[in-house]
Amino acid sequence: MDDSAKSAEAAKRSDAAKRVRKHRDKMKAMGLKPVTLWVPDVHSPAFKADIKRQCLRLNADPHEQEILAELEHWFDPEGWT
Repeated sequence: MDDSAKSAEAAKRSDAAKRVRKHRDKMKAMGLKPVTLWVPDVHSPAFKADIKRQCLRLNADPHEQEILAELEHWFDPEGWT
């Protein structure tokens, strides 16, 4: 990579950093603060196995059909379409 390409790449990073800083300043002015949330990797084999285990456990639960029927009764599709 030559010097001009490096310089152009650095300028892009600089512009992006300025946009991020501007956005963060705007959010802070609105009284908000940044947070980091860690969520499960839904593609990991362990996560998929755990979801499968939970679904099978729910499927075998005698109260599950009763709960689902009650949820269907409460469901109001008005405004969802």
